[in-house]
Amino acid sequence: MNKFIITSGAVVLNKHHKILLKKDPVRGWELPGGMVEENEPIKNAVVREVKEETGIDIDIVSFCGVSQELRKNICNMWWLGEPVSGELQTSVESVEVGFFSIEEALNMIVIKEFTEELLMCLDKKKHPFYIAF
Repeated sequence: MNKFIITSGAVVLNKHHKILLKKDPVRGWELPGGMVEENEPIKNAVVREVKEETGIDIDIVSFCGVSQELRKNICNMWWLGEPVSGELQTSVESVEVGFFSIEEALNMIVIKEFTEELLMCLDKKKHPFYIAF
């Protein structure tokens, strides 16, 4: 029986239209998010993960779409969020965190698929999207 890993991630845009990023110790700069836990609603998982990884509490604005990592059996659920409270802080999963312009974010994220996911989340005309890689 195949088992899928479900993750939930967010593009969090502040009022200055800057994007919340975290620097993973292995993968580098990326959008915050992580694995959905057993009996946890997918939408709740992204709020929890963003808080754990960045210190920022968010409200979900809308659902963006799904990306599937075929070789890893991972389905990533993507959301648009906005910060509502909290202070930027690092964690074991994030060695740096901050808000960056879209242009900066696209230059900082080095994994091509992560850039593609970010661009799909920002293009509301394509919601809900589905991409596989």
